Amino acid sequence: MSTTPSAARHRPRDHAADVDQAASAGAARKNSVPSRASGAQPALVVEGIHKHFGKVKAVNGISFNVNRGEIVALLGPNGAGKTTTLDMALDLSRPTSGSISVFGGSPREAIDNGRLSALLQSGGLLREYTVRETICMVAGMVSVKRPIEEIMERTDLTNIAKRQIGKCSGGEQQRVRFALALLSDPDFLILDEPTAGMDVNARRRFWEAMRAEADNGKTIIFATHYLAEAEAFAPRTIIMNQGKIVADGNTNQIRHNFGTQRINLTFDAIDQLTAASAHMSHRATVSRTGETLTISGPDTVALVREVMTLPGIASISVTDQSLEEAFEHLTDGVDGPAGASPKES
Repeated sequence: MSTTPSAARHRPRDHAADVDQAASAGAARKNSVPSRASGAQPALVVEGIHKHFGKVKAVNGISFNVNRGEIVALLGPNGAGKTTTLDMALDLSRPTSGSISVFGGSPREAIDNGRLSALLQSGGLLREYTVRETICMVAGMVSVKRPIEEIMERTDLTNIAKRQIGKCSGGEQQRVRFALALLSDPDFLILDEPTAGMDVNARRRFWEAMRAEADNGKTIIFATHYLAEAEAFAPRTIIMNQGKIVADGNTNQIRHNFGTQRINLTFDAIDQLTAASAHMSHRATVSRTGETLTISGPDTVALVREVMTLPGIASISVTDQSLEEAFEHLTDGVDGPAGASPKES
């Protein structure tokens, strides 16, 4: 088994109320709690699972569902328990306690029936075989439901079909694993760092292919350290830290709730920008890019009210920060449980 924020510009004297209202709405979002996704019958049900390696609690009593057709990003720092959780969902490891079901049965049943497949970070490729030989060999061992040529085209492998695996780059080998994962046309794909080793163009092509799979109704859960990929591709995000789930909900909502908003200002004159920067630097985090002054702090509403008193403002906008900043807030820079194996991520 191979397994964007908008920032409308406003004239402060004409639309001060609009800016204040936008900041108030952002503050209200920060105080809400992400809700679990709900809806269709779950493809994956995780109930109270624990996984211990000696004294290390790699996964510590987590529960969540993934509904059919959902796309879910699983994020967390090294040692958070992401890979351990995915391994248990793939029957590569058994929980110390708790249960996991896939489409109402065991993960092994879903794998054997071709309904569950995975793209993992490493393993399973013979270096002396060509790309085509590898795919054909594995196709002979599974119930193939899609034409091999179609899969090779979808995974951008046609041009390197005759290349030996040992001469393929790490990113190319990941694309071979992706092709193998698609052979049975599974209903559910689990991806662990799927774009590891790929360059920027290869990552873009991979997610284009994955989006096509999602458009066909596949359920997808993926772990990645590229937070921009989660933000662009996954409507729902689960964030783990120290073996526990610390956030689970709509990706944009998590970004809004736990990211600090930015106030972006331009001025009629550079000396007014300089004076404003000096004035606000004692009250908030201030940065300057060209002729734009950016201010952020824990109380956006209060900051907006204060900056409105600054002389010479030409424009003002309020924007949300990134999912990465929300991730840093939730995980607080902690790098997983002490003594965790490097594999446990």
